[in-house]
Amino acid sequence: MLTILIMSITIKKREDKNMAAQGMAPAHPGEVLKGLYLDPMETTITQAAEDLGVSRRTLSMLVNGHLGVSAEMALRLSKALGTTPELWLNMQQSYDLWEAKQKARTLKVHIMRKPNADVVAVR
Repeated sequence: MLTILIMSITIKKREDKNMAAQGMAPAHPGEVLKGLYLDPMETTITQAAEDLGVSRRTLSMLVNGHLGVSAEMALRLSKALGTTPELWLNMQQSYDLWEAKQKARTLKVHIMRKPNADVVAVR
């Protein structure tokens, strides 16, 4: 079972790279958690929440994409599923960055420049 999950994660990473090249959103970590772990293991949200030591509501919000993976949750997931916390944090970072890039066109930002060297401060 572990080999299948590792292969699934590897395939998922390749798909994410291809999706990124095509401008598609990377999967939310909650979607990956549900699709590659909870569903194949036939584990309910309630049981998984108990196993992780979090509330059912917290896990449900994560799985449904309404909550991101925190450092603490990444540690919990890695211990429970035999992965690394970096896996979960990197997925979350990729998702967050993609979301931010979608909004970047509307950001009003001025380029920061070094103050004019010719101006002398008076004391």
